[in-house]
Amino acid sequence: MAGAKDKTWVLREGLFAKYVVSLVGLVVFVLAVNGAMETWISYRATRTQLTGGLEDKAQAAARRMEQSISELERQISWVTAASQDTLEKRRTGYAQLLHQVSVVTQLYQLNGEGREVLRVSRQSTTSGGNADLSRDMRFTDTVARGVSFSPASFVDGRPMMSISVAHSGFNAGVTVAEVDLSFLSDYLSDNQVGKAAFAYVVDPRGRVLATSSKGPDVGTDLSKLPQVAAAIAPGGEGDMSGTDFNGHSVLSAASTVPKLGWSVLFEQPTAQALMPIRDQLVRIALLIGMGLLVAILAGTLLARRMIIPITALRDGAHKLGEGDFSHRIDVHTSDELEDLAGQFNRMAGQLQETYTDLETKVEARTRDLAQSINELRVLEEVGRALSSSLDLNAVLPTIAARALEISHADAVLIYGYEAEPRRFNLVEANGIDKSATGGHVTIDEGENVLSDAARSGEPIAIADLDHAAEQPLREVAVAAGFHSVLVVPLVDQQGTLGALVVLRRAGGAFEGSLTGLMRTFANQAVLAMRNARLFTEVAHKSHALETANETVRAQADKLREQTEQLRNWNKSLEERVATQLGEIERIRKLERFLAPQVAQLIASSDSPEGLLTSQRREVTVVFCDLRGFTAFTEATEPEEAMNVLREYHAALGQLIFKYEGTLDKYAGDGVMILFNAPIQFEDHTKRAVKMAVEMRDTIGPLTERWRNRGHSLGFGIGIALGYATLGQVGFEQRLEYAAIGSVTNLASRLCAEAKPNQIVVSRRVYGMVEPWVEARALDDLQLKGFNHPVLAMEILSWREEVDSVVDATAARRRG
Repeated sequence: MAGAKDKTWVLREGLFAKYVVSLVGLVVFVLAVNGAMETWISYRATRTQLTGGLEDKAQAAARRMEQSISELERQISWVTAASQDTLEKRRTGYAQLLHQVSVVTQLYQLNGEGREVLRVSRQSTTSGGNADLSRDMRFTDTVARGVSFSPASFVDGRPMMSISVAHSGFNAGVTVAEVDLSFLSDYLSDNQVGKAAFAYVVDPRGRVLATSSKGPDVGTDLSKLPQVAAAIAPGGEGDMSGTDFNGHSVLSAASTVPKLGWSVLFEQPTAQALMPIRDQLVRIALLIGMGLLVAILAGTLLARRMIIPITALRDGAHKLGEGDFSHRIDVHTSDELEDLAGQFNRMAGQLQETYTDLETKVEARTRDLAQSINELRVLEEVGRALSSSLDLNAVLPTIAARALEISHADAVLIYGYEAEPRRFNLVEANGIDKSATGGHVTIDEGENVLSDAARSGEPIAIADLDHAAEQPLREVAVAAGFHSVLVVPLVDQQGTLGALVVLRRAGGAFEGSLTGLMRTFANQAVLAMRNARLFTEVAHKSHALETANETVRAQADKLREQTEQLRNWNKSLEERVATQLGEIERIRKLERFLAPQVAQLIASSDSPEGLLTSQRREVTVVFCDLRGFTAFTEATEPEEAMNVLREYHAALGQLIFKYEGTLDKYAGDGVMILFNAPIQFEDHTKRAVKMAVEMRDTIGPLTERWRNRGHSLGFGIGIALGYATLGQVGFEQRLEYAAIGSVTNLASRLCAEAKPNQIVVSRRVYGMVEPWVEARALDDLQLKGFNHPVLAMEILSWREEVDSVVDATAARRRG
């Protein structure tokens, strides 16, 4: 009893806490959300109003400062009038301006050349100073614009600025006025700024030029403050919040003086500006506290009223759980709890009525369960029989006997279906003599109950055979005293395998559960038949596979012999490939010492000696070398000279191979190339000249790089056309293909006459390529070894457009 009271107390305390906490939480949440929204709206409105007021004050102060500077500019312009054309008049005007305008501390005049002519201050007057200010921005900017304002500077802690105005007339000079900017603080008085705020003016570098009484000191650098950095940034706008010079958070508004690039900032401490918001937060906190107290009181009262009916419901449910169905719950609250108590009472009455029938139902369910267990046991025996043997003669009797046992029928027949003759054959029988003859032993496919069940794939039950249609199975069954039959087809996805037939002497319909159970036995019979057939097929295929294995073994022996033959062929092929690779390597080595065309002709010709025999032929000879190479090698380390030669030869080699020239020899920096030998070309002169132009364009940038490395080298080319004797020269161990004749000497001499980046050709060469080149005539050359002056031309450039037109015309003619 004490335990029940403790549980009641815990339940009451749990419900009490839930109701009170829920109600208090709801009230606090609503009040907190409402207070937060009101505070946020008030904060936004207060912030906008304060920053708007500060911005208006900043703009007004900026306008007044700009107007005062414009007024100073106008007053300074008065003393630059052309009427003050003498030094004395200018001095008088300067003195008068100093007397009238107290913020101007000093005036000085610069003549048209930027030299100081006159300087007037309140303490002294100086003329003829002749100081040169021609490069000073106060002079240069004023001459260019007419008026200029110098950046502010600080002298003894006072901000100063120069205003320069150009005199009227050509080259008349400039008047420069030094202005004390301390007067700017007059525009930032406490009356204009306000009691709580402060203001200051900064130049484009963030230094304070003027300030209110509560602002920072003049000359202080505030460029690091975020609002100042935003205000002085090019194209930037001032931030609405920032940090003052003491590190406190402030609301800020900025305005610019466009003419001078100054920024006027009005600021107010955030803590002082948001004082109304803090007061509002205090009021909201008090309101939440009062709401909390009210919610606790209301939750306590409501929770106590809920405890009594809930306790009654709990006690009633406990008694129902103990089996006391006569107990009724008495609750009168006129709400959902009373409805719940009524439902409990109705449920108790229903349970009391149901309990009396429970034992009868349990006995019936027990009988059904025993029958199900028996069916599972029978199915288990059939499954074991299937798994233990593939012999139908051993499995089908087990299936028939167990089907007869579980169905409580009088006979069970199992038919097998043969597809070829299209008939059903009796393979197993239990309850009927299997050896007896009759129409039931073999039933042809057609209009009968076995065929109908096989076609539909569903069991067919005949409750009364006496009134069924005539068919072979009916006659035998009726003669044996059977009056009802159930036919279950034995089918799967591959086709019909037979039928399971259940016969009863008593007439009447078959139960649905029995039909489903017989379908299960039919599936077992299908599995047994299909496994037996698969076993037979596997046996036949194993025999065929063994025969095929013998055939494969014989073919493998034959393949082994063919593999041996193929290995011998591969060995012969490898020897031939090795021979060919040796020949290719020999040609590759030969190309390192001979011109590629000569080496390829020797390698591909059946009689290379005939190609290299002496013969006379017209050839184009190109000779090129570097200007100043001898002096270069004497003054340069050998390694550097070799590096230069490698770069030089690599650049020439690509072009020689491109135009299919024959490289005759290297002679230090001199290179000799033959065209039309040993390979003949109709356009050999054109190829030679075009190659020379591309060589000059390629070596030109290369000589610039050499010059950057301190090497003064030039590149010259000479080209000649004429007949030469071609053939082998040398001795047995070292033979070369060479050209001998005056044409080679002429090309060498023309190359010697060529200046850096110059191509010199004979007149005969020019006559062959005249349509494609731009050229100019040279003076007749007196060449060593030649008795008469030689007519020569300099090739300037190759005309690509003419080259394309001529090639196209030639192609059409050939076509």
